[in-house]
Amino acid sequence: MSMASWGNALYSGDKAYPFIAKRKIWVGAGAAVIVLAILLLVVRGLNPSIEFRGGSQFALSNVATTEQQLAYDVMKENGIADGVKVSQLGTDGLRVQSPDIGADRTADVRSALAEAYGIEDGDVDVTNIGPSWGADVTKKALQSLVIFLVLVGMMMAFYFRSWTMSVAALWALLHDVFLTVGFFAIVQVEVSPATVIGFLTILAYSLYDTVVVFDRVRELTKNVQQQSRFTFGELVNLAVNQTLVRSINTSIIALLPVGSILFLGSFLLGAGTLTDISLALFVGMAVGTVSSVFIAPSALVMLEERRKGIGSHTKRILEGRKGSKAVKVGDADGSESVYENVKVSAIAPGKHLGQAAQPKRKKRK
Repeated sequence: MSMASWGNALYSGDKAYPFIAKRKIWVGAGAAVIVLAILLLVVRGLNPSIEFRGGSQFALSNVATTEQQLAYDVMKENGIADGVKVSQLGTDGLRVQSPDIGADRTADVRSALAEAYGIEDGDVDVTNIGPSWGADVTKKALQSLVIFLVLVGMMMAFYFRSWTMSVAALWALLHDVFLTVGFFAIVQVEVSPATVIGFLTILAYSLYDTVVVFDRVRELTKNVQQQSRFTFGELVNLAVNQTLVRSINTSIIALLPVGSILFLGSFLLGAGTLTDISLALFVGMAVGTVSSVFIAPSALVMLEERRKGIGSHTKRILEGRKGSKAVKVGDADGSESVYENVKVSAIAPGKHLGQAAQPKRKKRK
């Protein structure tokens, strides 16, 4: 089946994946991921960059060799053995980071590094960073996150006229943030201000994909209680399947350039801002796609089924299907019920209507 045929089959309902039928699994897995990420942050913690923990940084340029052991040996000879990190910058640059060594020793270390790599003292740029700057950046980032979530919740509730969609979207956003942060806690990749920018950027991407799915949900469930054939969850499942191809295509198009930047930043240009922000974006975008398909719609259905109107409507339809040969799944209260795929008219290709259908030019007087 080609991608176009697959997409048409998903749109018409001839082929459907039971995302909502397994909603408890997806929401439970999302909650477990959040708990695991919190445990990782408490037990393992993040690996903050020098901007957050403070220290001294030496940026070497125009070096003849990028052998990192020379820098480690120089720092050890100057009595700085712990907390030293050396990384390559581009093809002829190095970055040496260490705890704060004080202004009185900075000049000696700078000269020793220049001598070891055969460059002038002017090719070694020295930066001393205090920990208070990183604390201020962290505080501002957390404030921005809280303000963003509050505004997003209000916007979603106003746009969709539904607080359940707002809560489901925020739950998916929190899932994306915690999963991305948990990934950084596992791999212990350095977290820099650029990484924080990446964290905040993925929120907008995740929200965009969720809004697309929920917009289709709103169209299909507009008068859901006025019909007695399909439940709210089944119509939501149709909406997710209809937007699945779009979500996949959008994610691939977004991940390809970010993946290219990540490759260039990691393997060709060395560690730096490109690597920090692109890694956060790559992980966050991939997670955002998963949450918009699995987490957000499933959370929405679980919330709606606990409301009186949708809950009663769903129960009434499922009661009428007893003895049906439809697929059996677990419903909201844990009992077994039937699940049906919603089918709509297939997409018909357009055709040329001929010259007679074209607008006529008015004759000039």
